[in-house]
Amino acid sequence: IIAGLSDDDPAGITTYSTLGADYGYQLLWTLLISTFALIIFQDLGARIGVVTRQGMIGLVRQKYGARSGMLSATVLILANIGTMTAEFAGIAAAGELFGLSRYISVPLAAVIVSFLVLKGSFARIEKVFFALSAVFLAYVISGFLAHPNWGSAFKGLVVPTMPLTHDAIYLATATLGTTLAPWGLAFIQSYAVDKRLTRDDLKLLRVDVWTGSLLTGVIGFFVVVTCAATLNAKGISVDDASKAAQALEPLAGTLAKDLFAIGLIGAALLAASILPLSTAYSVSDLTGRPAALNDKFKDAPLFYLTFGFITLVSALLILLPGAPLIKILILTQILNAVLLLPLLIYMFGISRDAKLMGEYIATKAMSLTYLVIIGVVGVAIFGMLWFTFIK
Repeated sequence: IIAGLSDDDPAGITTYSTLGADYGYQLLWTLLISTFALIIFQDLGARIGVVTRQGMIGLVRQKYGARSGMLSATVLILANIGTMTAEFAGIAAAGELFGLSRYISVPLAAVIVSFLVLKGSFARIEKVFFALSAVFLAYVISGFLAHPNWGSAFKGLVVPTMPLTHDAIYLATATLGTTLAPWGLAFIQSYAVDKRLTRDDLKLLRVDVWTGSLLTGVIGFFVVVTCAATLNAKGISVDDASKAAQALEPLAGTLAKDLFAIGLIGAALLAASILPLSTAYSVSDLTGRPAALNDKFKDAPLFYLTFGFITLVSALLILLPGAPLIKILILTQILNAVLLLPLLIYMFGISRDAKLMGEYIATKAMSLTYLVIIGVVGVAIFGMLWFTFIK
C-alpha cells in the first residue's frame, strides 16, 4: 500500500490534474491501463524480491552485466533527483497556499523526512508511512464535493479515445510513466527484501500489492474527475497541482481547495521519504553492499549518505532563485520514460530465468501479459519522443 500510494506524488497529482482540466473525462482510460500495468509489475517486483532476496539494480548487474547495472543506476539517480525536486516543489507550492514561505516549508520537510528515515526503526517508519497514506482520502472527499458527471466518468474510463496531438499523447504517456514509476518498481523489490519476507508471505504480500496499486488508481481517478467537473467545465487550464487547488476554491468551495492542498502536502511527504530510500537501496545494491533500514550508519554509510545527498540536492534546487524547475521536471519525465522501458524488459527477463526464480518462474500466460504491457509502454514512449523531438 505504501509503495503504491507513493506513486501518487506531486508529479502524479499534477499529471492527473492536467489530464482532468484539459481533457475532462476523455482520457480516464489511460489511468485504467496504467493502474493495471502497475498491479502486474509491482506484483512481479515484490515476487522477485522475495524469491531472489536481491534488489532490482543488483539483479540487473548480476544478469545483464556491470555496464547495464551502472547505466540503469545512473539514469535512475538523475531521474530521482528531478522527481524529488518535484516533491519539494509540491510542498513549497501547497505551503504557500496556506501562507507559508517555501524557505520555511522545504527545509522543514527535508528535516522531518530525514529524521524519520535515518533515526527510526523499520517498524516505526512503516507505521508513519501508513499513517501518511491516509491523507489521500482528501482527494476522494474533494471529488464528491466537485459533483462530477459519473456517467461521463465511466464512459471515459472504458471507452478509449485519443486526440492525436502533442499535448494529449504527452499527457497519456506521462500518466503511464508517473503511475508505473521506475523508482516505485525499484523500491517495491528492495522493500520486500528489507522486510525479510519469505515465500510463505507471498499470498499476503500479493494482497498488499494489489490493494495498494488499486488505491493508487482510485486516488488518481478522483483527482481527474475533480478537475474535470470544475476546471474543465469552466475552461480553466492548469500546469501544476497547487494551481488546480487554488482554482477549485471559487468552483467547489474553500473546503475542496484546502483538502486538495492538504492531499498534495501529504503526498509529497510520503514520496519524499520513499524516493531517496529507493535510490539508496539501488546504489547499495549496485556496489554489492545491500543495506536495510535497521542498519546503523556505521554498518551502511553509503546507504544513508545516498539518502541524505538526494534529499539535500533536491531541496537546494527548489530554494535556488531562478532555478529552471520546469526544464528539470520535463527532463525528469523523459529520463523516467527512457529508464522505464529497459527496466520492464529487465524485469521480464528475470521473471523468465529459471536459475533465479526457480518454481516461481513466469508462466506463458503471464509472460504474454508482461510483453503486451511492455509493447504498450514502448508505443507510448515512442509517440512522446516523436512529438517532442521530431514532429
